[in-house]
Parts: sequence; structure tokens; C-alpha cells
Amino acid sequence: MSSAKTNSAAGCAVHPALANNKVRTISRFFAAIFLAAAMSPCVAHAGSDTDSFEVTATVLASCDIVTTDLAFGNYDPVSVSPLDAETTLSVTCTNGTPYYVGMSLGDGAGASMATRRMTKSGGAQTLDYVLYQDTQRSVLWGDTGVDRLSGTGDGSANTLHLYGRIPIQQTAPAGNYTDNITVTVSW
Repeated sequence: MSSAKTNSAAGCAVHPALANNKVRTISRFFAAIFLAAAMSPCVAHAGSDTDSFEVTATVLASCDIVTTDLAFGNYDPVSVSPLDAETTLSVTCTNGTPYYVGMSLGDGAGASMATRRMTKSGGAQTLDYVLYQDTQRSVLWGDTGVDRLSGTGDGSANTLHLYGRIPIQQTAPAGNYTDNITVTVSW
């Protein structure tokens, strides 16, 4: 008999040639695993930690107003009907913001909320007119307290209507008349 060693596992004798094949197979297996591990990304974690941060912003109460001119056109001082005209304003305020829109008395000498005055170009003569908040022309539009129009913003542009009237049978001489009204939105 040969003097080759035999391994015995669980009492079984293994021929040395077979033992070498088994060692080569196991070596190839581990080499394949090592190669696969070396080629894959390293995902070893030693631990982890978390934290958080707060995201903040402040929404400002804000408003913007855009106006359009009020053009009465041609006024006939001998007509028995007043001359009416209207225009629109656009108010945009932050959602939920209460606002007030006021109209100045204008630049005409002696103007009041009930009687504003356009002035003749190149002269001192005036033509009276009135500004209203409603189509019936019964609610005057002023610049203080209850004479202002009020509302609450919704974040989008809100169209407001402005109604004007030139009263009948004024004695103003022929010519072009103008006035300048300052519109203020307060919130």
C-alpha cells in the first residue's frame, strides 16, 4: 500500500488525489467570491446619524393697484341729462388681507368729495364731476373712513368699478378739462 495520507471525516477515508481536487474547488469558490466582492461597490457602514432642519418663509400682507383713466367724452352743458362714465381699477392683495381703496379730491381748486373739479387746459375755469362706488351713483367715493371702498384680498386681481357723473347745465366755457386723482390702497 502506498504511504499517502488519508483524511478522515466522519470516519471516512479520502484518497489524497480527491482531497487535492476538493481543495482546488474550494479555493476557486472563495476566489470567485473574493473577486465579486472586490468588483462590487463598497457598502460597509460603521453607523449612521440623522438630524433635521426647518424650512421657513414669511408671507407678507401686501397690495398692488392698477388704474385706468376715466374719460367722460363730450359734455353738452345745455343737455337735461347728466353725463355718466365708468372705468375699472384692479386691486391685488395677499390672500386674507383686508384692504381699503380711497380716492383723493383731485387737483381742482375748491374740490370736495361731493364735487370734484376738472380744470380747463390753459385756464382757471372748472367743470364739476362726482365719483361713486355704485352703478346707482348714490355712494360717494372718498379718501377717508367709510368713504373708501373696502374688501379682502384673495391673492388674485380683483376688478373694482368706478362710476363718474358730470352734473347737468354747468356754465363752463368750451375747451378741454382734466383732473388728476390719486388712488390709494391701504391694508
